[in-house]
Amino acid sequence: QVQFVESGGGLVQPGGSLRLSCQASGPIFRLLYMGWYRQAPGKQRELVASINVGATTSYSDSVKGRFTISRDNAKNMVYLQMNSLKPDDTAVYYCNTRTPIPSWGQGTQVTVSS
Repeated sequence: QVQFVESGGGLVQPGGSLRLSCQASGPIFRLLYMGWYRQAPGKQRELVASINVGATTSYSDSVKGRFTISRDNAKNMVYLQMNSLKPDDTAVYYCNTRTPIPSWGQGTQVTVSS
């Protein structure tokens, strides 16, 4: 079963940047349509970015133009470059397949605050 380990979160000031990483296990990663999700306190988990096997990307309106998703199939990695961060981006960030499987990782906390 595929498993995910997220890293790279932290505390950053508004306008700052972070790069999140997701290490996926399993030999079929290159076949997976991947996504980055986030869950803010008191809110439902939401999809913010996705990347298909052909590296076509898609973004939610709230992050479009500020976040960039990418993948490295040779390393089983998915990345989320986050620029121009806002306090509303504060959340725990997770990676999973575009249609999520039950195997959620622990996520990585991103806090945007001055």
